[in-house]
Amino acid sequence: MKLLLHYLKQHKQLLIIALVLATINQCFSLCDSIITGKLINKFSAAHVEEGSDYYWHIGATFSEFTKAILVFLLLSIGAALMSRIAKNFQDYFTNIVIQRTGAQMYTDGIKKALSLPYKDFEDQRSGETLGKLQKVKSDTERFVNLFISLIFQSLIGIVFVFIYAMNIHPLLGPMYLATVPIIASISSFLGKKIKLISKQILGETTALAGATTESLRNIELVKSLGLVEQEEQRLNKNTLKILSLELKKVRFVRSLSFIQGTTVHLVRTALIFTLYSFVFNGVIKVGDLITLMFFSFFIFNPLQELGNVITVYNETKVSMDNFSKLMNSPSEEVPVSPSTLGEIKEVHFKNVSFAHNTSNGYAVKDINIDIKSGQTIAFVGTSGSGKTTLVKLLLGLYKPNQGQVLYNNIDSNDINLNELRMQLGLVSQDSQLFSGTIKDNLLFVKPTASDDEILAVLNKAACQKLLHRATDGIMTTIGEGGIKLSGGEKQRLSIARALLRNPKLLIFDEATSALDSLTEEEISSTIRDLSATKTQITILIAHRLSTIMHADTIFVLEQGNIIEKGKHDELLAEKGLYFAMWRQQIGERKK
Repeated sequence: MKLLLHYLKQHKQLLIIALVLATINQCFSLCDSIITGKLINKFSAAHVEEGSDYYWHIGATFSEFTKAILVFLLLSIGAALMSRIAKNFQDYFTNIVIQRTGAQMYTDGIKKALSLPYKDFEDQRSGETLGKLQKVKSDTERFVNLFISLIFQSLIGIVFVFIYAMNIHPLLGPMYLATVPIIASISSFLGKKIKLISKQILGETTALAGATTESLRNIELVKSLGLVEQEEQRLNKNTLKILSLELKKVRFVRSLSFIQGTTVHLVRTALIFTLYSFVFNGVIKVGDLITLMFFSFFIFNPLQELGNVITVYNETKVSMDNFSKLMNSPSEEVPVSPSTLGEIKEVHFKNVSFAHNTSNGYAVKDINIDIKSGQTIAFVGTSGSGKTTLVKLLLGLYKPNQGQVLYNNIDSNDINLNELRMQLGLVSQDSQLFSGTIKDNLLFVKPTASDDEILAVLNKAACQKLLHRATDGIMTTIGEGGIKLSGGEKQRLSIARALLRNPKLLIFDEATSALDSLTEEEISSTIRDLSATKTQITILIAHRLSTIMHADTIFVLEQGNIIEKGKHDELLAEKGLYFAMWRQQIGERKK
């Protein structure tokens, strides 16, 4: 909860205003009870008839009584009006604090999540992080609102009543004050059990959010394979588990409310009985009795909500613990004084080795590669040989366990990765398109691009057929993940997006592996044309060797090691692994 306090401090002026207004609201609300008590004390004895006029025990006439009543009524109306005005402004400033705090926590959480190392995302669902951020936002908003409108105002009320009761009789203040710890201790006992259940519910809810996000994102696969019913059962199983925990929490909350309500009633009854005895013995007046009875409602009614307060507090604490864990996670390392990279002209791997945290061996080991601007380099090998790992090392998504990745002879650890990545163009096997239009997807990498620039790169990527088919040109909606496009069209659009930046390092990671042979040849032709410009470093990762035949140097990997390198013809002449892969693929084509 310290982290929540840190966020609230940033709006402390508004928070102080809200608390001051809450104090004014509560004090004027209580003043109304005092006015009523004073009025009763002033005219408490029964009137007696004498002649044709009525006289009161204090000798006041009816007109004097009426005048006094009007004065007290005006005071009562004034107190109620001040309380209502303060309440309205209190709610206004409280909502400002709540909305700003919630929004800031959510945006900071998103910022932190995006700054985490790539490896953190490999082991978790994106929907889980989103679920945690939404939960912490809603829980903190509820708790802050409850704290100001209930907890703080109750504390002000207790202090006010204590001081006023002490002025009437020294025993009355401690009597009221003694009731608070009795009720609070009982509420705290059951509240601890609610906290444990709330933690379990949050864990299951975030897991369900992640699973649901995955199912909706892969809806094409789910529907195509007739797995809708299976997915419903899988998600419903989690939902029923959450329901069971929620019902368990409800039982504890109801038990808490029952025990708490009964305790409040007994304590209040004992207090009222004591006040009656004080009146009977002449210690206090009838008007004081009425005022103190009204006060008991101001004190005990909020105390009956203590169970709800404890529940909200525990839920908020669990959410804040998860949020704190996210915010305290180590971000992607950024050099304090990064070296200026400039335009990428050469890349070097110097004795690079990398191993995944969950793996016993190295994904790549002792890699030494030198690449210069204008060159086209290809990595080939069987599945799991380390090709994609090399790409992620190039992108700075992985950090070498040993060795160095150098850009313009500067260690990747000494440069600002954003400066590097702004010069990269990436086309992967999964095209990773976004919901929206063709234009939206291209503007994603360069928001300032003009329509002419967009059309130019679409033509370079051979997207003429796509544009011809698109009813609204570049403003045509392609659906989430490019669901309305064919595989080849997705890849062409990905290439166009990569080219929009005019990248100095262009990477094709299995860009044609999911395409048919004709579309593969068309995409490969586009890649060859781009490589022929010699304006950037081009990196090709491929299973299908026909797409990388034109590369200046081909590196053949096996179990993370480079076992062969050279041009296409040179590697065929060696009759090694590359030759075997080539023969196999040629044989498959002949069949």
